[in-house]
Amino acid sequence: MPRVLLADDSPHAQRMGERILREEGFEVVSVTDGDAAMQRLADSDPDVMVVDAFLPRRSGFDLCREVKSNAGMRHVQVVLTAGVLELLDETEAMRAGSDALLKKPFEASAMMDTLQPLVEAARMAREQAARGTGPAARFDLEDERVRAAVTLAVDASMPTLVDEITRQVLSALKK
Repeated sequence: MPRVLLADDSPHAQRMGERILREEGFEVVSVTDGDAAMQRLADSDPDVMVVDAFLPRRSGFDLCREVKSNAGMRHVQVVLTAGVLELLDETEAMRAGSDALLKKPFEASAMMDTLQPLVEAARMAREQAARGTGPAARFDLEDERVRAAVTLAVDASMPTLVDEITRQVLSALKK
């Protein structure tokens, strides 16, 4: 049975999410703030987290970053949610590592269309981790070390890149 950690401080959104998910055969663990979500994450071991982006104590963005940077939790898929009138920065959500976005109030078919592929992705990630294969097994480097390596590579190639772009722009202008 797929397991979802639902983190939302709105009692209405929580009830709606729980009802939809349970009717579709999901096991649901619900919490009302970001700190509680982090505490329950380890003991509930969900396939998917459905997290309000604007939770008290620790935002959905922060939770997403923490989950995605922890090698032991990389199988967990994270869906950030926000109300229709709340401005959800999609760029920030992607930078945080969000796997999907959902608007509230939850609509059953949209929720299931979003969650079903993520549950499958979590299952596959768990299997790969158990076999010692897959991205998490091959690349267990800290995100900051990878970022530093990429930055060094870009810095080293920058003079050549600038020269090439300059040459192409000048060539285009002469036509």
